[in-house]
Amino acid sequence: MTRVTTGAYTIGQWITNSASLTPDRVAIEYLDRLVSYRELDDASTRLAIGLLAHGLVRADRIVTLTENRLEQVELFFACAKAGLILAPLNGHSSAVELAGQLESFDPALAVASRAHSDRLTQACSLAGANYPLSLESLADSLERDSSVVDLPLVGDDDGLLLISTSGTTGRPKGSLLSHANCYWTNRSLDLSIPISGDDVVLQVLPQYHVGGWNVQPLLAWCKGATVILEPSFNPDRIFELLAKRHVTTMMGVPTTYLMLAQHPCFEDADFSSLRSVVVGGASMPTALLDRWHERGVEVVQGYGLTEASPNVFCLGPEDAISHAGSVGKPYAHVEVALRDVVTGKLIVDVGRGEILVRGPNVFPGYWNDSSATTDTFVDGWLRTGDVAERDDAGYYWICGRNKEMYVSGGENVYPSEVERVLCLHPGVLEAAVISVAHQRWGETGQAFVVVQTGAVLDVNELIEHCRTYLASFKVPTEIEVVSELPRSPLGKIDKERLRG
Repeated sequence: MTRVTTGAYTIGQWITNSASLTPDRVAIEYLDRLVSYRELDDASTRLAIGLLAHGLVRADRIVTLTENRLEQVELFFACAKAGLILAPLNGHSSAVELAGQLESFDPALAVASRAHSDRLTQACSLAGANYPLSLESLADSLERDSSVVDLPLVGDDDGLLLISTSGTTGRPKGSLLSHANCYWTNRSLDLSIPISGDDVVLQVLPQYHVGGWNVQPLLAWCKGATVILEPSFNPDRIFELLAKRHVTTMMGVPTTYLMLAQHPCFEDADFSSLRSVVVGGASMPTALLDRWHERGVEVVQGYGLTEASPNVFCLGPEDAISHAGSVGKPYAHVEVALRDVVTGKLIVDVGRGEILVRGPNVFPGYWNDSSATTDTFVDGWLRTGDVAERDDAGYYWICGRNKEMYVSGGENVYPSEVERVLCLHPGVLEAAVISVAHQRWGETGQAFVVVQTGAVLDVNELIEHCRTYLASFKVPTEIEVVSELPRSPLGKIDKERLRG
């Protein structure tokens, strides 16, 4: 019998344990395929042995370029069992961008699905790397070596995932997440947003994003639940699955829920089985939150970042209305502090400062980038670059990024704070604020807003609305109504495109 990983916090054993307890339960529903826990465990073990027989050794990287696929889940657990590191690349990246990541990650193996094979082949050529293998036929293409029987002992601090950051604040970097990081972030998630073996989890978030693994899917496989794995986000398909497969929970970004809420099927959709939905990437606009509540669906919100694996704050459904706009309080096992952006001192009790994070969920550092790693830590705390305000009840409110902050008439302004106020207006669906040069004040805010369906918005009245909630220097001097906001492939608002 092949030995499995034995580290206390290693992830490979999760699927083996679930296969032992519920071998015939469906682990993954992928299009027309139903894969049991026994099948997933066996396939990942065979693949792990095949990778080792192929010559890969502990801590080797395997890069993938693919849409969400069953084969990538098998590869993930194979890496977990063999002590290898999976580095899923963004399917929207250009060949030039991919080549840079290949050069940085120096993978032992490059793998692509058929849909992405040509681009990864081009990237490999640019980087002088080996041409990619086919993800769909990876297991059959590996060498067989009967001498490889036992899997290596994998340690809790061994690398498991290498996730590229979005690069919105500079060039993309590879965030290395260990087995222990993934264990603890899922442990924290389970204490706030539990999953049981009876759950049916819908996954549409891409697997090149840390949330595609650590916000529900891995926890679901640990608990013996069923994950419906979708290659991409398709609203028509989502409504079909909600009705036919009795989905109990799902995770997405605000754009996910906005597109669903704007769909003709939304008002009559069958949400009877949908216990809750989880939102990440940005705060849910109040108007959008209300629409989902009107349909009887609880919304769990929060805040996280790749370097924290990603879960940091959670706002439960019981606080969604009373603390609209807040990201809630820290997850269990996660320490948070606020650091004054001027003095560098930690803030006690109520105050505003840069969010610092500490705990077993925090990554060990960026791949092959000691300088960036050093810069992102201060006195053992992870610097997030995000600024938040903490109220007297311990709730946190994101104000914006340090690098997004602008100075108007000598006063600091954080765009997220202004955006939150704009979205309080009943006629505003979404908002984004950027800084623009101003002859008198140095910088002021320019807002872009999307109007609620059927609403008529008076820009002057919206400015007065802002004056009710904000200091005068924070009120945008210009508001432009747009049909939609530009977004990154993950659905985050792309402010660089707004700046033109």
